[in-house]
Amino acid sequence: MNWQQFIEQALREDIGEGDHTSLACVEANVQAGAVVVAKETCIVAGVDLACMVFRFLDVHVDIQVQVCDGQRVPAGSELMYVRGRAQSLLAAERLALNCLQRMSGIATLTRRFVDAVYPYRARILDTRKTTPLFRAAEKWAVRLGGGVNHRLGLYDMILIKDNHIDFCGGVEVAIDRSVDYLQQKGLQLPIEIEARNLDEVQRIVRHGGVQRIMLDNFSLPELAQAVQLIGGRYETEASGGITLDNVYQVAATGVDYISVGALTHAYRSVDISMKAATA
Repeated sequence: MNWQQFIEQALREDIGEGDHTSLACVEANVQAGAVVVAKETCIVAGVDLACMVFRFLDVHVDIQVQVCDGQRVPAGSELMYVRGRAQSLLAAERLALNCLQRMSGIATLTRRFVDAVYPYRARILDTRKTTPLFRAAEKWAVRLGGGVNHRLGLYDMILIKDNHIDFCGGVEVAIDRSVDYLQQKGLQLPIEIEARNLDEVQRIVRHGGVQRIMLDNFSLPELAQAVQLIGGRYETEASGGITLDNVYQVAATGVDYISVGALTHAYRSVDISMKAATA
């Protein structure tokens, strides 16, 4: 991800032809300080990105970071102090806070899922259910929360889902075509395939050619049975309808991975603010 390009585009969207309020109220040479505070308990994420935002508008800004990304902090914690040109701090404020609030919300929710599956081995995965053009930041936040990134996009994995299977005529055909495609293109990408029922699991296991089997919307007894059928020959991933209320039971079936779209599309942003400070 080109973070400088992202920041430039985001600030252009926000500032436009100018931050007229700050330009009107604050003289250009005024130096000021501010403190960024988490107003609720959370896993902090986005500190490094927020620093990039402030420095983009003022290369001489002084930033004193008080916490590290991935750290759990109580309500009222001071995350960073910034001191520089007042106009620049005001122009950077909203983008910096937007990143911090959203990324911290994702990291906090991810950590809740990660903690919920202890002591089982299952790893918590994100999905592509992300905000357009903000995916890299959201997946960064998942990692900071202790989760694992699934594919970053359509380009770094073969993931054969239900529509692919139906459009091409079955799981065996989909697998064979994927293997042939990778060989023809000289690509080395993992192949994962979705199974919708135990019959498809058995067919995939017999046919082979994949590295991971996604068990989509299986009941808990079906998940446990599928894991036994696969017998460790392929990685297993549970998906569909996974919540904090049932993720422990899903992990108990023995799956290797649990994908949770809610991490990046149903999180709640953390309340984080920036206030003027004299220090």
